[in-house]
Amino acid sequence: MTEPATDVPYFPMPRAEGCPFDPPPPLRTTVAERPLSRVRIWNGSTPWIVTGHREQRALLADPRVSVDDRLPGFPHWHEGMAAMAPHRPDAVFNTDPPVHTQHRRRMTAPFTVKRVQAMRPVVQKMTEDLLDRMVAGPQPADLVEALALPLPTLMISEILGVPYEDHEFFQKQAAIGIDSNATGEAAMKAFAAQNEYLAGLVQKRMAAPQDDVVSDFAARVNAGEIGVAEAAQMALGLLVAGHETSANMIGLGTLVLLENPDQLALLREADDDAVANAVEELLRYLGIIHGAQRRIATADIDIAGEVIRAGEGILIEFATANRDPRTFDRPDELDVRRSAREHHAFGYGAHQCIGQQLARVELQVVFPTIFRRVPALRLATTIDQIRFKQDRLAYGVYELPVAW
Repeated sequence: MTEPATDVPYFPMPRAEGCPFDPPPPLRTTVAERPLSRVRIWNGSTPWIVTGHREQRALLADPRVSVDDRLPGFPHWHEGMAAMAPHRPDAVFNTDPPVHTQHRRRMTAPFTVKRVQAMRPVVQKMTEDLLDRMVAGPQPADLVEALALPLPTLMISEILGVPYEDHEFFQKQAAIGIDSNATGEAAMKAFAAQNEYLAGLVQKRMAAPQDDVVSDFAARVNAGEIGVAEAAQMALGLLVAGHETSANMIGLGTLVLLENPDQLALLREADDDAVANAVEELLRYLGIIHGAQRRIATADIDIAGEVIRAGEGILIEFATANRDPRTFDRPDELDVRRSAREHHAFGYGAHQCIGQQLARVELQVVFPTIFRRVPALRLATTIDQIRFKQDRLAYGVYELPVAW
């Protein structure tokens, strides 16, 4: 069933005032009754949006659903992404198996559970140091600037081998790339600047390798397995995803805990296993992927009483699926004791987030440490004064003023 374009709601849509942690209301009403519907996006096209948890799993595991953003009709996030797509080489983010499988295999070694768990003391030390600096400074402080953004940026820079002193440059360019209001020209300039920077770093590592991921990519270039452009593209994806999503989870997660003192009390008393469980619930409840994952059908797909035709765009909207009442009991309640492992915060299927174990460790360290080291931490403003990232692909807060 296809509605006239004029009757189709625009996406992405803002979250409701007064309910900043909940998915947009128009999507929440569809999740159980009509898990596939249509939305209108920036270029006037009307792709499908999938809000049902089980329907998302079926489609994300379906070989007829492609991530190739160079295919005609692909529902790009915004004008800038559409402009960049033809210029991006094959990488893990825009290819399907078996090509995707080869790219993914080249990128996963640093992010295995064992390797990431070995980094836990480093994450702990960085968190303690950043909090030391925050509490030694004036009040109120911005927790995003003091901790939420620098911690994951330091970690992914360390793993990749990207000099941290360049963080202002790549954070600024990454912010343009994921800004839904960025013009195509601005997004292209940001993409070109990041690509040039990382291609230069790959070439430096080709000549003088170090013990980091960019050097691993450079070695593959030297071996003739991939080109410099592909290596730079892989590094860019890890760099952007590695700091942007975790930073938003730390900022938004701290806010939701301050706003739910009963849940914060449970977290304060939790052992390591209970903290890990609480982090899964925060990932489920907050659903920070605000702009939906994008796909395109390569064949007709019959699902949930609808037919997605070949060439039609598909938006996988994780935040609403994480509140699907068919999968989660009392989905709109934050309950850090629940088992929320089925959430889609990191996606599902072949394209599930490569860095999810690193994100988990960062969050498992950060939240208990914040409230242990700064037990009197409180919001230094009212929640209605907080600026939420309604215009970014990852939802979060621009600033989080705190005092203690």
